[in-house]
Amino acid sequence: MPRPAASAPLSIVHVGNFPFGLKPGFQHGVAVKLSNGLIRNGHLVLNFSDRDVARALAPLPTRKLGRGRANAALEEFCRHHRPDVLLLGHADVIAPATVARIRAALPALRVAQWNVDPLFEPDNVARIATKQPVVDMTFVSTAGPPLAALRARGPAAFLPNPVDFSIERGRADCAEALAHDLFYACGHPSRPKRVICGREWDLDAFFREVATRLPHLRLLLGGLLGRPHLTGAAYQGALESCAIGLNASRRPDHPLYSSDRIAQLAGNGLVVLIERTTGYDTIFSEDEMAFFGSLDEFYAQLERLTADPGRRRAVAAAGRARYGALFNERAVAQRVLDILLGAADPEAMPWARA
Repeated sequence: MPRPAASAPLSIVHVGNFPFGLKPGFQHGVAVKLSNGLIRNGHLVLNFSDRDVARALAPLPTRKLGRGRANAALEEFCRHHRPDVLLLGHADVIAPATVARIRAALPALRVAQWNVDPLFEPDNVARIATKQPVVDMTFVSTAGPPLAALRARGPAAFLPNPVDFSIERGRADCAEALAHDLFYACGHPSRPKRVICGREWDLDAFFREVATRLPHLRLLLGGLLGRPHLTGAAYQGALESCAIGLNASRRPDHPLYSSDRIAQLAGNGLVVLIERTTGYDTIFSEDEMAFFGSLDEFYAQLERLTADPGRRRAVAAAGRARYGALFNERAVAQRVLDILLGAADPEAMPWARA
């Protein structure tokens, strides 16, 4: 059967962690943004929350006991709706054998998986690898040699972390004065430790040092120094109240890898404070993000931006505009379909600055 065109309206089943069930999901999640982008590009998207379905169909409210029934439910769901595309996002509940059976029943189906966890985590690479034999394309949020290593097992492409201005609704770049200077949130301060400027840090210790070095700095921290975690609307509200956001993932040495906080920071109009070794300086200029290569430069950037609100607002606005132009939810969703359907080169990286 002929392959559908990426520009034609498609029927897409998107399997991922959507905020549907009694266990609250993450409204800023990539799954939500990709589905929004696909819908806004004119496609029919049927979201299937594999974790919620597994919990709902289990004899006890745990997804582990409901895995088999969730797999059967997805198979029935796809047989009923006959999608053009099956998109799997961190769909660890779904077994490769289930995908293979769906493909056998729907020979024209195109299948992709996406994953925005780091490729320096062997368990994550193993999870990705289990589905590579049954998908047509794998999308990951890391470029360079780690992506090339993944391509040795099957077709793969870089997936930027999408921004969605219906989700990232804040405009910190428009505010002359804000309640807080620097924002950072994480699940746990020391498991695992983060590498910043070549040193492994317990983040409680890191931010104690920041507070000592810059005692005037107004910090808003989630899950650090004994402060509560921030989720849902509280997380969004925190972003809207901050001038600068530290974009520190677990390691800065995998090309273009970042947690999806980079889109949350840029999209809400915070200045993104990020290490040069991430490679984002090949996409954004010094007038669009605040780069640093040492702790001294990290502190200098904070001093400069907090002392000059006009400069802070200009950098934040320029970064938000460029990030939104390149990596908005429609553009990223279209890239996924273009590559999956053979309309774009999966190795092309068209965003680099001239």
